[in-house]
Amino acid sequence: MRAAIYGAGSLGTILGAYITKNGGKVELINRNKAHIDALRKNGAKVTGTVNFSQPVTAYTPDEMSGTYDIIFLMTKQQQNKEVVTMLKEFLATDGVIVTLQNGIPELEIGDIVGENHVLGCTVAWGATLKEPGVCELTSAPDSLTFSLGSLQNEPNALIGDVKRLLELMGPVEIDSNFIGSRWSKLLINSAFSGMSAVLGCTFGEAAKPKASRRIVQALIKECIDVCAAGDIRIEPVQGKDIVKLLDYKNSIKKAFSFFIIPIAIRKHAKLKASMLQDLEKGKLTEVDAINGVVSTFGRKVGVATPMNDTVVDVIHRIEKGELSPAFTNLEFFK
Repeated sequence: MRAAIYGAGSLGTILGAYITKNGGKVELINRNKAHIDALRKNGAKVTGTVNFSQPVTAYTPDEMSGTYDIIFLMTKQQQNKEVVTMLKEFLATDGVIVTLQNGIPELEIGDIVGENHVLGCTVAWGATLKEPGVCELTSAPDSLTFSLGSLQNEPNALIGDVKRLLELMGPVEIDSNFIGSRWSKLLINSAFSGMSAVLGCTFGEAAKPKASRRIVQALIKECIDVCAAGDIRIEPVQGKDIVKLLDYKNSIKKAFSFFIIPIAIRKHAKLKASMLQDLEKGKLTEVDAINGVVSTFGRKVGVATPMNDTVVDVIHRIEKGELSPAFTNLEFFK
């Protein structure tokens, strides 16, 4: 069984370090040569809520050879058509690409490699690349969980092997309602990653002030309403029914939802959205695959999504250099 993590940045490096540390074998692949050189020289250094260093096997894409049974895909979705088409040549006949990306990328990947060669995985923790070879785990150590599944009724036969590899880092749930798990992660990302990027802050900093928390709450509500209209059952996250906790239909439940938001995100309070990290590096973000998906699906099912629409607009304006990530961007949310 040969496995690789393609796009081993912050999340992928930490995943690879854990898998290797606990007896598994996986190759870390990234086009950032400085990062790969550091991993080869010093191993993967994981800081933050844990602290350890682990020797790993690391390559640049041009050094890839042979075929892989399992490829964990962790690049940005904007590159999927190009990247997945390339990876198809390195995928074993009965192999599988496991996408750990945001949004709902399984459909596009399935169009390229075949639906039976795709599994999806949602990640309930976050990380930041601090410098080449050094990644900060920004979530609590007891939140290192995964939800694994397929948009097909019969998932790829390697799903058990994928589960065993991921379990070298943390608990894995195979979810029969995987589209519901995708929307659980999308709800969190649209609200907290969206506002983290808009405001230039961590998840916890977005959730604490009342002015920004009001927008976070509205983003969550839009996602819940869109799923309800589309007959999608949002799955619990780490055992917590987020719809039961955060949805509301009266002022009392709305007040409770508002109060509990900082508590609900406390394990990930230090997390800085990957979209914000991209903006800080002058890169384009995945906002169209996150908040943009909520907006697009909302239009399909007839649910207005003004807050998610605004997040998309503000982040695109930041990408163009018209705005900067800052709390002053709250003025655009009405």
